Amino acid sequence: MQFTKVHSLKGELKIPGDKSISHRAVMFGSISQGITEVTNFLQGADCLSTIDCFRKLGIEIDISDQKIIIQGKGLHGLKAPSTTLDAGNSGTTTRLISGILAAQDFDVTLTGDASIQKRPMKRIIEPLSLMGASIESLKGNDCAPLRITGSKLNGMHYQSKVASAQVKSAILLAGLYANAPTSVTEPYISRNHSEIMLNFFGAEVSTIDTTATIQPLPALTGQKIVVPGDISSAAYFIAAGLITPNSEILLKNVGINPTRNGILRVAEVMGGNITYLNANTENGESTADILIRSSDLHGITIEGSIIPTLIDEIPIISVMAAFASGTTTIKDAAELKVKESNRIDVMVENLRAMGANITGTPDGMIIQGGFPLLGAVIDSELDHRIAMSFAIAALNATGITQILGAECVRISYPNFYNDLHSLTC
Repeated sequence: MQFTKVHSLKGELKIPGDKSISHRAVMFGSISQGITEVTNFLQGADCLSTIDCFRKLGIEIDISDQKIIIQGKGLHGLKAPSTTLDAGNSGTTTRLISGILAAQDFDVTLTGDASIQKRPMKRIIEPLSLMGASIESLKGNDCAPLRITGSKLNGMHYQSKVASAQVKSAILLAGLYANAPTSVTEPYISRNHSEIMLNFFGAEVSTIDTTATIQPLPALTGQKIVVPGDISSAAYFIAAGLITPNSEILLKNVGINPTRNGILRVAEVMGGNITYLNANTENGESTADILIRSSDLHGITIEGSIIPTLIDEIPIISVMAAFASGTTTIKDAAELKVKESNRIDVMVENLRAMGANITGTPDGMIIQGGFPLLGAVIDSELDHRIAMSFAIAALNATGITQILGAECVRISYPNFYNDLHSLTC
């Protein structure tokens, strides 16, 4: 797919439903008693993989437009699948469902695509095993495919080495089935969608500082969930509006959960012109309309506790930094190496190909902004966040940019290119 420079971006968009929240709505609805109705569900490939897995576990799920209906069967209502569960490209599906499957009364094999089979699963195998789970990496490399043998689980307090919502959520979900309270302490607070939604379904989850604790529970109850727009998807248009001259973009009903809104805080510190309208809270999640206008950005240092709140947005933040004046330094982001691609290496290689002054570090990157970008051939490595980031960079680069594997955006934002085109003037 090819892109060329534009002179401005103007318009209004309704951002698709949050991917993290959509995953969780399916999972929690499936193990609840009664019907769960989910509006504005993200029908991207990753979330559809979650639906496919739970259908194979005996859950009836009906899909129509942006609404899904889940016929929940309770904590112990899942059935042994007749085939291997395939999580596709979804790390969220793989890690969270493992916490649920670890406590069932049947065995199951869980796998995914080539990318998933390279991503680290020891981070969930270790804590779940400490709870009494039986999880085997079939290739012996601490990656999928995993063989999970249902077991009785024990409550515990786990000190997580990483601030990861996927690790935390897997443990909390296993904790629903444990014989005593289960706690997870993180080095920093990661996104808290699981805690919010589990409480909404009737669980007892409490948080003190960086420790989340869940009580064993006999039952969850089905709910009506309205999924806010995904701030990770909105991030590309936030960046586009800020770095493209003469631009003004209104993004409707975007989730601004404080454990996810790091992109907004960074953009504002860099000098971004951002206005919040119609702030609201639904199902415990904060939302707002976000108005973005062209801005003169400057470099900053991004590190520490803010990193977990924007880890998925670092690729597009590095694009913003290339157009900012001065130096932007990103630290404490080694987690980028184990995403769908090694996002440090891929961003450095491709931005450098476009003429950016960028250096990779073991845990991030250093970008000296202000160097004009030129069109180039970009290899997305089938990473949706890489493809979308370079589509935005290309709109502000001289010449033609070709993105290889551009169709991978279907994982999280199937209509991304159409929405982007609707803003071009």
